[in-house]
Amino acid sequence: MISKDQKNLNSGFHAKSEPSQILNGIDLNGKTAIVTGGYSGIGIETTRALSEAGANVFIPARRPEEAILALKGVIPSDNIIEMDLSDLDSVKSFTSSFIEKNLSLNILINNAGIMACPESKTDNGWDLQFATNHIGHFVLTRELIECMDKANGARVINLSSTAHKFSAICWDDIHFSSSYEKWVSYGQSKTATSLFSIELDKRYKDINIRSFAVHPGGIFTPLQRHLQQEEMVAMGWLNEDGSLSDLAKAGFKSPTQGASTSLWAATSKSLDNMGGIYCENCDVADLAGDSPEERYFGVRDWAVDSDEAEKLWQATEEMLAKI
Repeated sequence: MISKDQKNLNSGFHAKSEPSQILNGIDLNGKTAIVTGGYSGIGIETTRALSEAGANVFIPARRPEEAILALKGVIPSDNIIEMDLSDLDSVKSFTSSFIEKNLSLNILINNAGIMACPESKTDNGWDLQFATNHIGHFVLTRELIECMDKANGARVINLSSTAHKFSAICWDDIHFSSSYEKWVSYGQSKTATSLFSIELDKRYKDINIRSFAVHPGGIFTPLQRHLQQEEMVAMGWLNEDGSLSDLAKAGFKSPTQGASTSLWAATSKSLDNMGGIYCENCDVADLAGDSPEERYFGVRDWAVDSDEAEKLWQATEEMLAKI
């Protein structure tokens, strides 16, 4: 089943809206936020915008020293705590450190991720993209539910992508034991983050924890580190000389603009009493079909189906129970 709310709201914002527009008049003093991957790419712009609006922002960082340098003058260095999403012991160490601070958590933005990397497995034998982009954030969020419950109103934002259209959940071989294709793996992981948002919202909306999936848009960030130039040329993102293509100039966003939909989903009053939906371009996305012109806009039904979302939650719990 697909939510009746999965349709454009005409929010008044657009693809190139900036954080300053999204957060204009919004006071986050007294609010606490966590942003994974919040020290590079769109993550650092998300962190900066939340902090400037008054929020107390914490950053789980796989490379804390790098994060401290990147965020100097943005947040206190004590708010940067080591965490590796692909290592669940590390995730739980971070949540334990945060819980000890006895803070309410108002905003959790699960922003970190990896994209189209070579085949790799975690120590548990899980596909690395699925483990990092979905399972790590699943455990992080689950461990922080009590902190969000104390906030008397919290939002969880999970970064998905239009790349979810590359693959639904591969139920017969989620971890690609037989064959691996990096874009199918990435697409599956981003379908998973969307489905996670739907089931999370269903399970916790009664305690006013609402969840949203967000496609930030096309942005050049360190996320592309596993892609060769010739591959980006073939995809139409770059010209042969390495310069931005006309397609990229027209359709890609700046890192600040890429942060805006997460910020909108985390703070917009127009989303009060809503949740479990997929957003893009600072609005709720419409459903998309399989025509070529819908490749970059809208959300496919398999990424917002509540039955698939419940099935994925159960499958994830079963994977975790085996370790």
